[in-house]
Amino acid sequence: MFHILTSQDIKDGQATDIYFSRTLDILRAKNSDKWVRAEIIAKKFPRDWRWAVLAGVEESARLLEGLNVKVRCLAEGTLFREYDPVFEIEGNYMDFGAYETAILGFFCQASGIATAAARCRKAAGDRLMISFGTRRMHPAISPMIDRSAFIGGCDGVSSIKGAKLIGEEPVGTMPHTLILIMGDTIEATRAFHEVISKKVNLVALIDTFNDEKFEAMRVAEALGGDLFAVRLDTPSSRRGDFLQILKEVRWELDLRGYSGVKFIVSGGINEKSISELNPLVDAYGVGTSISSAPVIDFSLDIVEIDGFPMAKRGKMSGKKMLLRCPKCFSCEVVSGDEREGGCECGNRFQILTESLIDNGRIVRDMPRPQEIRELVLDQLGHFEV
Repeated sequence: MFHILTSQDIKDGQATDIYFSRTLDILRAKNSDKWVRAEIIAKKFPRDWRWAVLAGVEESARLLEGLNVKVRCLAEGTLFREYDPVFEIEGNYMDFGAYETAILGFFCQASGIATAAARCRKAAGDRLMISFGTRRMHPAISPMIDRSAFIGGCDGVSSIKGAKLIGEEPVGTMPHTLILIMGDTIEATRAFHEVISKKVNLVALIDTFNDEKFEAMRVAEALGGDLFAVRLDTPSSRRGDFLQILKEVRWELDLRGYSGVKFIVSGGINEKSISELNPLVDAYGVGTSISSAPVIDFSLDIVEIDGFPMAKRGKMSGKKMLLRCPKCFSCEVVSGDEREGGCECGNRFQILTESLIDNGRIVRDMPRPQEIRELVLDQLGHFEV
């Protein structure tokens, strides 16, 4: 009915690029299967990004579970830099070769979304930030989008299934549709307050029919202490100087004794506009700039064959580990199982490359999204945008 693959389709290799399938046919016909070690790195990040957030580990683990392979990788939510090895798999090539396309897809898109969310989070500081972007993408992947946005730093997500996946309640206000059908902002907001649970904060959307300043005044006077916030989703064609609009609304509300009414803004919000609007805004609904984030351009390449270092041009062969200083967060890539060495700041390096799968068995607990999010937030202070 819909143009999607099921989980079983992915397990069956239906997402595989045809040249991998043909490679497996040739190796099988020639009895030429070999043990290999392959790794995933990103040589170049999009835009001006200097770091990225690793996401997609859990899905990759579930895909490879039960196969006769060993996997080592960074913890999901780890911030990493260009050329850092984030994932390594070893085993007979024919045991996992059909899954390269899917594994890269898991990592590339989820990491891009998580990174965009983390950059917005860094810009927003401690202000509330909700993921509103699933409507811009194919609905089949909306849970992945919301999960990636959440672990990257969003406080909540708007889609029902995405919220269920991360174990949170979905977050949202009201659409323009409700106001249009009800015919008036105050009537729609009152209806919301009467019907929807009082656990949900009352937020009035104030840009449907009238000037934001006057609509905010009307709503505040009509609803008084019940009103938690006003949301401005003003179209770009009507915005002009959006910061000045916010200043006017704030001035008029404060002048009339409604200084406790908070401001939520949405519509075309990104990390740049967040930085500009922070002085007036209490919460953001961030959509397309997170959900349609550029992918992290990972590649998966063989680095050893039958125990001998071997890689294509442009790749460094052999087994590697990523180390990081827990104090200054400088990183070092070392060969083999080398674990010795200290940072120039005087602290010992920590090993970030950890075992994930051993002979088909997942040997690491899969952390809850909330735990992954905390890991991301703990690291953000050590990385500049």
